[in-house]
Amino acid sequence: MTQTTFTDLGLSEPLLRALEARKFEIPTPIQADTIPALLANKDVLGIAQTGSGKTAAFSLPILQHLAAQQVRPAPFAARALILAPTRELALQIDETVRYLSVNLKLRTVVIIGGASRFKQVEAMRRGADIVIGTPGRVCDLMQTRELQIGGVNRFVLDEADRMLDLGFIKDIRRIVAALPPQRQSCLFSATMPVEVASLANSLLRDPIRVEIARTEEDAPKIEQFVHHLPQSGKQSLLLSMLQDEALSRVIVFTRTKHGANKVAGVLENAGIQVNAIHGNKSQPQREKALREFRSGRARVLVATDIAARGIDVTGISHVINFDLPVEAESYVHRIGRTARAGAAGIAISFCDSSERGVLRQIERSMNYTITVVGEAPGPMTQQPKRNAAPQQQRRRYSDRNQRGGMRSAA
Repeated sequence: MTQTTFTDLGLSEPLLRALEARKFEIPTPIQADTIPALLANKDVLGIAQTGSGKTAAFSLPILQHLAAQQVRPAPFAARALILAPTRELALQIDETVRYLSVNLKLRTVVIIGGASRFKQVEAMRRGADIVIGTPGRVCDLMQTRELQIGGVNRFVLDEADRMLDLGFIKDIRRIVAALPPQRQSCLFSATMPVEVASLANSLLRDPIRVEIARTEEDAPKIEQFVHHLPQSGKQSLLLSMLQDEALSRVIVFTRTKHGANKVAGVLENAGIQVNAIHGNKSQPQREKALREFRSGRARVLVATDIAARGIDVTGISHVINFDLPVEAESYVHRIGRTARAGAAGIAISFCDSSERGVLRQIERSMNYTITVVGEAPGPMTQQPKRNAAPQQQRRRYSDRNQRGGMRSAA
């Protein structure tokens, strides 16, 4: 069977040159199904996991349509609008759009919280072909007429389920109400709960549904472990694990911003190169932390769930859940930061007695039993027993990293 190429999808020559420069020849399944539908001016409902290639799937048709129209945006006006739930994802989308549009004369502006509002307003003074933003700051600039979306004819709502998790539904409805009724819209989501389905019904007109089911071959190869221990023992276990150089690039997740700062401080005092990222960090601080983590200058990134989606950093060897998340779905997104692009990875969770209920929910939702390291916990009323010796634990994780061929998360 002949494989579909980007040339087969009807993309223009400038876009094909940009893809060729990046060594992209074969579209991912969601790109192969979505691009022709969007080029044909259809609305699209896309259901796909992070890392499936959906950013290029919606960006390439938008760029082709905008370039063909050859219309200059009016001051403070946008021709296309892409909404993302977090600043990091918005910046990641902007990076993709910029390298795909390198051969096109199109102007992109990012409008996100935590960055200079003044600079964003100045950028919008010349108008924008594409605005990529987060709902809060987009609404802010709409209210002062420094962002005008009445002429937008291409609209994307990315990570819709995460948008609702973060409480953006009112902002989204305010933005959608200001869009013209004659437009092309697409909505992407990793999951399709009732709330997202309702939003899709109100937003899309007779959409093409593109759903990419994750197969066993496509599933990330993540081996998962859990340590049962008291809260007071988590810091010393983390420090012991990080003595093993096999934990080469690690994300440590905490439940709170204060917890992230505290863990990062402990690691820094131990001489470990570490940065923290959470909602109280300014945008420049967050960008610096991600830049140092990507480059390897920081070995560990301590994060709250703000980093669980939309951040695509290759080569993450381990994800450590210092605190288990409140919701089982967040666990899946957290551990999905490792085992990217076909690589294998390891996810390790610390579970104290108060978190055992959440652990059971996680295992039920995945239909997967996470391997216990050391002694299993006793009844809920008893103190969990201590784990295997740290040296033995370090050797176990190191050996598994070297072997490869790890089990897939369900």
